[in-house]
Amino acid sequence: MKIRTLVDQARRLLTHERRQLAGLALWMTRRTHGVGGPDLAVPYARAQAPTAYALVFLCALDTVGVSILLAPYPVAHWIMLPLDLYTVLLSLGLHATAVTRPHVVGPDGVRIRRGARLDLLIPLDHIASARYDLRFPNANRPEDGVLDVAIAAQTSITIELTHQITHVSLLGRSKKVHTVHFHADDPRTVVSAVTNALQAGR
Repeated sequence: MKIRTLVDQARRLLTHERRQLAGLALWMTRRTHGVGGPDLAVPYARAQAPTAYALVFLCALDTVGVSILLAPYPVAHWIMLPLDLYTVLLSLGLHATAVTRPHVVGPDGVRIRRGARLDLLIPLDHIASARYDLRFPNANRPEDGVLDVAIAAQTSITIELTHQITHVSLLGRSKKVHTVHFHADDPRTVVSAVTNALQAGR
């Protein structure tokens, strides 16, 4: 792997971490990112909330356990404590960014997101149709030209495209897609909003 590629991936990961920490600030102030006046914010984090909070609890429990074990070793304790606390913050940030970065349906199109990891804008004139479609995709068997944006191992909306668009992953890998499956807490409302926007633009 080229040095330039490694540097680019490291930069992307650092940007991802900064967005997670920023998501915590937005979450605490009950604000959202990238939602304008005429836009419809589409929450999707409800399905993953139990798992997310369980992860935070386990990380916090691990932090306490390690602190107790390292109490006789002050140097090791003070080295590990900030790292453990940072891990707790990042695990909480995973859920915070999912809450504060909802999908968005607006005049520019449909913006599909998954926390700080994914932010894909589909222009309205690239959308052929949107429908309710509950699926449980196999993450180990990705399909060519299909993007699964699953939350809690499920998707509930399918958007078919008239033109392929390019999705760039967290580590910078590009993929051409013609179909996008994603999840929303209230998928039927989203499908209705997208369908109405398509009809208004035709």
